Amino acid sequence: MKVPRGLWPYALILAAALAVQAYRGRDVAQGLAPPLSGAIVSGRFFDLAQLRGKPALVYFWATWCGVCKAMQHNIDALAGDVPLITVALQSGDAVAVGRFLQERGIVQPVLLDEDGEAAARYGIRGVPAAFVLGPDGAIRYVALGYSSEWGLRLRLWLAER
Repeated sequence: MKVPRGLWPYALILAAALAVQAYRGRDVAQGLAPPLSGAIVSGRFFDLAQLRGKPALVYFWATWCGVCKAMQHNIDALAGDVPLITVALQSGDAVAVGRFLQERGIVQPVLLDEDGEAAARYGIRGVPAAFVLGPDGAIRYVALGYSSEWGLRLRLWLAER
């Protein structure tokens, strides 16, 4: 396919963006999602197997992450419709994260990843990161960085196919 002369700068920017995204995602987990379990901030026990049977979302974020704060409304919009777990990466203990959640009215279940162990199992180096799981618990899509509500919804819909 021949790119019209005036579109070359845009094609180069798109190619560079795709290359950066591929580089950032080079080590992310593939196949069956790595295990996630433990007490969520509310005190209840969570195991990733609970989300099987429907497409689900595993969302890594941090209290100190500005992009995560901007993306939170997208996660809030999905929370009522989609099985999900959020993972607070290196954001403090249950008291500190609980206070953060309460101040912002966030009600999704939150696992703590104080030492970054879960993030390492998922192969991520930064947040936000969203993993869309199929009904079988396999990772179908990974979104690194900001993702729109509709972009996540589309990936979740495709994961069911």
